[in-house]
Amino acid sequence: MHERKPRRRLSLTLAAGVLAAAGVAATTPPAQAAGHRAAADSRQHTFEQAAAEYGVPLPVLLAVAYHESAWDAHAGEHSTSGGYGPMHLTDVTARMLATGDAGAVGRADLAKLASAPSLHTLRAAARLTGLPAGRLRADEAANIRAGAALLASYAKGTVGGTPKDPGKWYAAVARYSGSSEERAARAFADRVFATIGKGGHETTRDGQHINLPPSPGVRPATSQLSVLRLRTTATADGTECPATIDCAFLPAAVANGQVSNRPANGIRIDSIVIHDTESSYDAAINTFQKPGGGSAHYVIRSADGAVTQMVPTKDISFQAGNYSTNLHSIGIEHEGYAAAGGTWYTEAEYETSAELVRYLADRFGIPLDRQHILGHDNVPGPNSATVSGMHWDPGPSWDWERFMRLLHAPVGGRHGVGPVGSAVTITPGYTRNQQTVQVCPSDDPTGATPECTERTQASNFVYLRTAPSATAPLFGDQAVHPDGIGSDRVNDWGSTAAAGQQFVVADRQGDWTAIWYGGTKVWFLNSHGCNTTPADDVTVVGAAGTSPVAVYGSSYPDANEYPAGLSPSTQSPLSMYSVPAGQAYVATAAPAPTDDYFPSTGRVVTGGKNMYTIQYNHRTALVYSSDVTAR
Repeated sequence: MHERKPRRRLSLTLAAGVLAAAGVAATTPPAQAAGHRAAADSRQHTFEQAAAEYGVPLPVLLAVAYHESAWDAHAGEHSTSGGYGPMHLTDVTARMLATGDAGAVGRADLAKLASAPSLHTLRAAARLTGLPAGRLRADEAANIRAGAALLASYAKGTVGGTPKDPGKWYAAVARYSGSSEERAARAFADRVFATIGKGGHETTRDGQHINLPPSPGVRPATSQLSVLRLRTTATADGTECPATIDCAFLPAAVANGQVSNRPANGIRIDSIVIHDTESSYDAAINTFQKPGGGSAHYVIRSADGAVTQMVPTKDISFQAGNYSTNLHSIGIEHEGYAAAGGTWYTEAEYETSAELVRYLADRFGIPLDRQHILGHDNVPGPNSATVSGMHWDPGPSWDWERFMRLLHAPVGGRHGVGPVGSAVTITPGYTRNQQTVQVCPSDDPTGATPECTERTQASNFVYLRTAPSATAPLFGDQAVHPDGIGSDRVNDWGSTAAAGQQFVVADRQGDWTAIWYGGTKVWFLNSHGCNTTPADDVTVVGAAGTSPVAVYGSSYPDANEYPAGLSPSTQSPLSMYSVPAGQAYVATAAPAPTDDYFPSTGRVVTGGKNMYTIQYNHRTALVYSSDVTAR
């Protein structure tokens, strides 16, 4: 995550009990002040006009819009789940899926993935209103009007008209969720109607005052849901969690992943990816239920470690921004903010996550080490154009060494550093490892950072420099800094090596240690080996000949290895990277065969070549085993 756009953050809290059926806690909106009346702002007036024009009860329109956008306009921009405007009208393109959490660049079925009707409600709304699609993206009034038209069309399709009683809009609201799964659609409708009952008011990011008076007498007609003939999920009553943790199932939008049968169908599950939400727990769940964006197998709440499973482990979640990684991993989101200095990562969250990870690792045979328990910031970009924009969560304040101890798999040991050519594990500690980072407003979606600020805080990384000197420039990853000079910006992953990562010693000079990193020799302060532990029993690979070895971000078979009738996915080397002759990198596991998956038929294609995953820079990368020698 370099300059990632934060997920939508709901600033108005939800009514108590909204998610009780799913086992997800919610909070209660602030009580309305007696006689409170919203200011006559234009957006409130627009909602009123649109509701009247299309016969939608105003509380229904306002509550739906709140749960879609927190009543913000974000005119001309789409949210992370491909929705535009206050009504979150979706218009997801193949490019969004290629470069977003699906990481589906190079896939031949990309256009098909982007063609689901739930990903194009903006187009449907444009037809209903006769307004150009471009106007619905950029004009908030047109967007609200179109959303009302879409809601009205759903009501006519379910109950035959536009009833005045808000409670009779339950099926229309459930359909507006975009989910084809009953439990998810019901949860969205329940949230909307709980907000209708309690009411709420909000001042949006651009200063608009929106008021939704409470309507405690509204009784939602929940029996209408059967009209939609939604599918049910077999795991709804049987989550995949240890019995000792608070765990409920609430499915993500179907479009935000793929149904599979891992590992029974031959797709290995070999890693777990640790994320943070960059939003509240409830907002993350809400986002994953909206078609067109990302998802995660699990979401963990900060306050008490409660877990919501959103994708069965057998299925593929669009969570890592790289389809090959998605294919072979399980994603766990943690409520928190990467730039917040670790304040959101509570003991309850760490302990619950560790218990869940141990359970999953035991079940699927995933080694408990930092080569298989990854941060989202360790996942490579699938092609050259995506590398600089890959996510940087859970960030420098996730205490990897503590987390690995909770997994009963500590990464540390006796500190020290071996000779040139040996491998080391980065082990700087956390609390004692005080590093200074610059945090800017765009790094912090909470709004708590009004201007760029330098902060010195406990950190999980060491800074990497271009020479063995504290005054030498920080190294800059080629994908982010073409001039090779990095920064101390909190999101600048390219100048750091994090706890648990393993590298080959390239040189030593006084208190400084050099490692091979991203095709370059970089240096970090390591007095008496205080920031490293010698790494034994690791596989080290280097170029097999005198030419640089190509580095990849995905692992698809060659085109001629696909059976007739299946369109091959494609991949190219990451243009800014290579493994030059004479350099060496730690392989994170034995080489694995290239593979691909076709969800429409359930077909798994396995190629004849193998690839090593290596710790290349702050991220992993892939090299063909035939291009390297291993020792």
